[in-house]
Amino acid sequence: MELKHYLYCFADVVLIATSFIYGVKFLRKRNFLLGGELFVVTFSATNLLINALTDKQVFLNLSLFCDAFSRSFGIPVIAIVGLMAVTHRFKASIFVDVVLFVLAMAGTAVVWSADFLVGPKPYFYLVMWTLFSIYLAYVATKLMRVGEKLQSISVIFALVFAQAIASIYDFYRIPGDDDHVIFYTFALLAWSYLGVAMYYGYCALERAQQGLNRGGVLSGPRHDL
Repeated sequence: MELKHYLYCFADVVLIATSFIYGVKFLRKRNFLLGGELFVVTFSATNLLINALTDKQVFLNLSLFCDAFSRSFGIPVIAIVGLMAVTHRFKASIFVDVVLFVLAMAGTAVVWSADFLVGPKPYFYLVMWTLFSIYLAYVATKLMRVGEKLQSISVIFALVFAQAIASIYDFYRIPGDDDHVIFYTFALLAWSYLGVAMYYGYCALERAQQGLNRGGVLSGPRHDL
């Protein structure tokens, strides 16, 4: 096995670890949307690692489906709604959480299998991820406004890194990277950092909300649905 394959497996293990650890942390905060999405990433990365070690196609297919889920609806829709708990004080009910995941899974199945979407699919993924990046820029702005400059910079770095990966994912190959291993190594690390940055940015905005609550400025979280 070449060095680049060892680095690829290392990056995959990092993603498995970070997505699982911070998925658990989000669940402890009772944010089932962000926790659930990170667990999808954990499952995807685990199957990707098994494929790398065994060369069994079924594990790659499972990973690619989960990747399609995260790129189309998991991150652009589910993660945004999850982050709204600290950007808009909006917390959906568990029923709505489940419905979102079910609809996202159904939507992914259509995107994954529909022949008429084969051509537009890469552009759909890119548009959806770009919308998420715009929202992350908004999160970074809110962090800056509450004095969390370090976390704001961290979110911006995660935004740029992940957006760069999304922008070249289906449109460009690194010269000499015929098997896409180098690209995926960077992609796995980008997604690892994104999960970490989202968690600490979330915590920072949560602390800011709690500080305002103690000052009597804001009321408790909204449960509109």
